[in-house]
Amino acid sequence: MSLKEFQELVDKFINQFEVGYWPPLAMLGALVEEVGETARIINAKEGHKPMKVEHNLDNLLSEEIGDILFSISCLANFYKINLDEAFENTLSKYNKRDESRWKRKEEN
Repeated sequence: MSLKEFQELVDKFINQFEVGYWPPLAMLGALVEEVGETARIINAKEGHKPMKVEHNLDNLLSEEIGDILFSISCLANFYKINLDEAFENTLSKYNKRDESRWKRKEEN
């Protein structure tokens, strides 16, 4: 699935409700909450701060990363940002900026 298709699915889901998209700062707050929950799970997964209740951390991490993607799509949709184009631009930026930044792996 392309990011555009993903954005369309999120938009279809959001627009079935009268409230629609939340205000941008509320969406940003939701995104930050999801990132915080992801950090908590990674801390537990890596053994730095175990969770009090037994959980399948792999499943939780997958869910939280999905929630982050959903939140990002909501912000992008609200501001009419095409995530396919945004991501392509970001990859191009990193490829140019970091072309000789680190030693590359040797090809076999």
